[in-house]
Amino acid sequence: MTGILLAILAAVSWGSIVFVSNKLGGDENSQTLGTTVGALVFAIVVYIYKMPELSTVTWAVGFVSGLLWCIGQKNQFGAVRYLGVAKTAPISTGLQLIGTTFFGVFIFKEWQTTTSIVIGLAGLACIIIGALLTSLNQGDDKGQKKSQKEGLLILLFSTVGFVTYVVLIRRFNIDGWAAILPQAIGMVTGAFFITIRDKPYNKYAIRNILTGLIWSTGNLGLLLALPKIGVATSFSISQTGIVISTIGGLFFLNERKSKKQVWIVLLGCLFIIIGGVLLGLTKR
Repeated sequence: MTGILLAILAAVSWGSIVFVSNKLGGDENSQTLGTTVGALVFAIVVYIYKMPELSTVTWAVGFVSGLLWCIGQKNQFGAVRYLGVAKTAPISTGLQLIGTTFFGVFIFKEWQTTTSIVIGLAGLACIIIGALLTSLNQGDDKGQKKSQKEGLLILLFSTVGFVTYVVLIRRFNIDGWAAILPQAIGMVTGAFFITIRDKPYNKYAIRNILTGLIWSTGNLGLLLALPKIGVATSFSISQTGIVISTIGGLFFLNERKSKKQVWIVLLGCLFIIIGGVLLGLTKR
């Protein structure tokens, strides 16, 4: 039960990130920089408390992982400008689950039985359906369709960053507690070089330190849940927090356009959640 609650903590924290950062204001550059600074502050506190042993490999892999995460997060924030929070959150989640599942199956050989393959494929099908539903464009405006295509392209870059940041840690079996500080340093470094041209040093970057603290809380919750309920189950539960971003975007950020669109997006979220749960069951 404790593991489930920790995974839910990750879901609530991560599901709030896009919504909270949007409310705090700023563009994707100031949001990314502020988030990484918040993550670094959190990582320093955790390191002082836990004092994990940091090897050269841990520093190198953690740092690169943080750089990759930065690419993923900046592009996710950037996609909001084209798609809105209500669409960005579920589509991004669906793509990440598909990406991590691909590596889990073909690289780490996690699906070993016929049952797990059937359940896993059903989960992927649900996620794809959900992502398609949330990305549907009801309007015929050409400018709107072009904006959606640009947003989806940005989300593809975001997915590459997010998936590889997770896979890299898994590939080298880096301890979660030890990875936090090198990862946070990589995140801040990546944010500095990626955003320096746009000079994101403003009040919005300072505000979004809160976003980084929220993200780090979710990250810690997931790390603590891993040894209790497993990787697949904990990660799948952690991704169900998209409901928060989606509902926040629809009802609190004035992204609602019609009742039909609201129901379609919510239905898409439901499919993605079901798909995530099914993927979690493949480890049983």
